[in-house]
Amino acid sequence: MTRTGRQWVEGWAVARRAPRPVDVPWGLRIDVGQPTQTVRHVLLDADAATARALVGSITEPTTCVKAFLAPDAMRPWFPAAWEPVDPCFLMAVDLRPSPVRTPDGYTAAVETADGVVSVRVHGADGEPAASGVAGLTGAACVYDRIVTEPAHRRRGLGTVVMGLLTDAALATGVTEGLLAATVPGRSLYETLGWKVLAPLNGFVYSPRA
Repeated sequence: MTRTGRQWVEGWAVARRAPRPVDVPWGLRIDVGQPTQTVRHVLLDADAATARALVGSITEPTTCVKAFLAPDAMRPWFPAAWEPVDPCFLMAVDLRPSPVRTPDGYTAAVETADGVVSVRVHGADGEPAASGVAGLTGAACVYDRIVTEPAHRRRGLGTVVMGLLTDAALATGVTEGLLAATVPGRSLYETLGWKVLAPLNGFVYSPRA
């Protein structure tokens, strides 16, 4: 999991246009710098003692600690001031080209810049309908923020976004896809051939005033 976990973290940082992850004793650290998440730590191969020491050293609100573990395995490391984030699953797939058909009434645009592939789908009136990005690291393509707007769901637009991202990634020579799927999103990705590698969970430091 260390190698694959590292690839996901590095690709996530590219997709979010965040600073490059830094190696630390417990895994990787990203200085995200956003109000909702200042720093993200991802545990790659840390034992419980190392994880507890990290958690005990953190004083900055909205710092997030994630690991490829079930929530129950992580919960004992965190005092009451830490809140769980929505559970996810690390998923992977061998990328293969597939025909992409945009439904009638929709248009799709693909852009690649600075290692990030962006796909945007718009409805007939030009309103945003679906979107997604992927971070290219050279070793893997990490999909992120795959969204279909509520008014446009159940029309296959999520599949369109995934297909266009895949075609763009394959054009760069990447052959492996990775993503962190939410519980609802997991079912979509499984229909597209993705496999669960591990749980992916985390906690955020949210001290009360």
